[in-house]
Amino acid sequence: MAREATPYPATRWWSPERYAKDAAFVPQLGEALLELLKPKAGERILDLGCGEGTLTEKIAQSGAEVVGVDVSPEMVEAAKRRGLEVYLLDAHELAYEREFDAVFSNAALHWMKDPARIIANVARALKPGGRFVAEMGGHGNVAAITVALLAVVKARGVDARDAVPYFPTAEEYRERLEAGGFVVDYITLFPRPTPLAAGMEGWIDVFGAAYLSRLPEAERPKAKQEAVELLRPLLCDYRGNWTADYVRLRFAAHLPTK
Repeated sequence: MAREATPYPATRWWSPERYAKDAAFVPQLGEALLELLKPKAGERILDLGCGEGTLTEKIAQSGAEVVGVDVSPEMVEAAKRRGLEVYLLDAHELAYEREFDAVFSNAALHWMKDPARIIANVARALKPGGRFVAEMGGHGNVAAITVALLAVVKARGVDARDAVPYFPTAEEYRERLEAGGFVVDYITLFPRPTPLAAGMEGWIDVFGAAYLSRLPEAERPKAKQEAVELLRPLLCDYRGNWTADYVRLRFAAHLPTK
């Protein structure tokens, strides 16, 4: 009989230090999204899932007034040390009303498992005509890595399928946005093979904890190594360079002016 999976709050595994060491590529690759946002001086912008504030800070440099929210206390404290206005808040509980000219989000929406609620909260937070610009994991994102992690915990009697993030197709998310009252200006799903400077072990340390944490602590190192070896023939080249099988969903939408 499979062991019952133990829920693991995501807030426990977002370490600013580990993120900077093993996942710095996330905000770096997200900078291109700022071109879609086009922040302007004087605008009020919400950064949803702001993390440690790298992109929040860049938005602020445009002259916009930026507010960040994140579910991780450690990430919020790291962002505050940058001098940013950031609050500890689950986006599912977002209660702003007609306060923002734009809502921005990079690499965060896929962790939020109730997309209809998130979209409704974003719509309520925006002024009429307000913009929603974001990038998230899309359908097929890190598919090989996910299967490997599920396999190694399944071999130890744990079903961790509930830990898989929300990775929609472009068609699905377009329908959700339109159902939430948005006009979709741009949406695309695209592969983005992503080199991992820290290797697969570093990636799993940051993003694989939601799976491996279901195991007793003593079992996790071996399970991680098994996952790495399962992935080696697919995602590691002959020189030992790792590339993650990323697929991203990027979109820009707006509310009607009335």
